Amino acid sequence: MTARTSGDGLEQGRSGRTITLDTTLARKAGAELLGTALLVFFGAGVATVTFGFRAFGGSIAAGVLTTGLAFALVLIGLIALFGTVSGCHVNPAVTLGAYLTRQIELVDAVAYWIAQVIGSILGALLLLWVMHTSPAYIKSVIGLGTNGYGSESLLRVSAGGAFLTEIIITTVFVMIVLHVFRKGAIVPVPGVVVGFSLGLMNIMAIPIDGASVNPARSLGPAVVRGGQPLSQLWVFLLAPLIGAVLAAGLYLLFHPAPDGASAEEGQDSAQPEPGAARELLALWPLAAAVRRSPGDC
Repeated sequence: MTARTSGDGLEQGRSGRTITLDTTLARKAGAELLGTALLVFFGAGVATVTFGFRAFGGSIAAGVLTTGLAFALVLIGLIALFGTVSGCHVNPAVTLGAYLTRQIELVDAVAYWIAQVIGSILGALLLLWVMHTSPAYIKSVIGLGTNGYGSESLLRVSAGGAFLTEIIITTVFVMIVLHVFRKGAIVPVPGVVVGFSLGLMNIMAIPIDGASVNPARSLGPAVVRGGQPLSQLWVFLLAPLIGAVLAAGLYLLFHPAPDGASAEEGQDSAQPEPGAARELLALWPLAAAVRRSPGDC
């Protein structure tokens, strides 16, 4: 038996047969798993410190702003790390939106979802491990940065209020992601745009239900903590997925896919063109000269 490795996978020849094992999808899924774990660890970790341990005392505003900024910054960093590997979805709702708009194939989407679920639970377990090193930590009291409504909400919103909020903020967020990474979009720093968009959604929704926008962000902490957050988890799994479907529909309304477009073409749009920003800057002096009036000469 012979074996040959390449950048695309492993080929094995045996009895005249050739089997190709593609490692590209494995790398993408690995990036999604690790990225989702880090998002949960840092994002839910800051939420635990600010609201569970009350790091800012009784200042809810400081806790909301700090947690929202934490989610923004960690996503910016993750996009820098994994954006060129998997697109850095780290969010089943984003993956669903990308699949519905033909940016990825179904097999990729399923692999992403599995990796995101596993990464979410691993990130929450890692966070719990770190929290248990503090003698002041009591899981049932301090929590694990979970989402919730009713008594789990700062504003004591109902399940319906949390459900509606998650649909709205997820629709807006996924639309931004799909637009920023669409083919032909000129966005010099897409990671910053997406990251601070997530931060904005968190700042708005944290007082309402803890701000999910991401089923994986809610899944891991709720499963690891258990109790009431786990019983309320259905809202934060279902509502963001509905928001993703709405976002995909609105995206296709404004950017209809050409007939015969494939997911492979859509995958090209998931990566920003590296020369787009330079071309825009190069054209700026020419545009300024065209706008200049004769009297300015």
